[in-house]
Amino acid sequence: MPPRNMTFCSGCYYHLYNRGVNKERIFFERENYLFFLRRAREYFGSAVSIVAYCLMPTHYHLLINLASDNLAPIMSSLGMSYARAINVRFERTGPLFQGRFCAKLVDKDEYLLHLSRYIHLNPVVAKLVQKAEDWEYSSYREYLGLRHGTLPNPDVVLAHFKTPGDSQSPGVSGADASYRAFVESYQESTAIQHLLFDD
Repeated sequence: MPPRNMTFCSGCYYHLYNRGVNKERIFFERENYLFFLRRAREYFGSAVSIVAYCLMPTHYHLLINLASDNLAPIMSSLGMSYARAINVRFERTGPLFQGRFCAKLVDKDEYLLHLSRYIHLNPVVAKLVQKAEDWEYSSYREYLGLRHGTLPNPDVVLAHFKTPGDSQSPGVSGADASYRAFVESYQESTAIQHLLFDD
């Protein structure tokens, strides 16, 4: 495998994604999604902060902030650990992912906001659900204040939607409502698709 051209830098934001080999499933049942999130929490520790995520049947998206330069070995360990567990669980052999994870640097606020919306709308675009909050395996419910205590740190994105009178807590401020409006205002014709991963 050729060396990766990208150098990962502490303090930067990245869009990480990967899909199943031959575009096949990587998540087969509810426990698989939950197991992946548990493994991500374990391997990321304090080195990686998840800003937004969406786990789809055939692929995943992670928007992260990096606190270490060591992302590649962390992601490699996560991918291998998850693939081994799936192979044991379903008595399968061979690779689960199409290759190593892909990464794009998120270097502009506009990109960060549109990317978070794109990630959260994946299940809607794929027609798995009608409303983004109906998909259990994304961070959108945290953004709306409907769920707490899982992986993401939505404050990075929601800070762009706060007004001076807002409380600091998601769910009791206007930021979550403003973010919902932002997500629901998505129009494919005006999206910055060239910046985003094309499913």
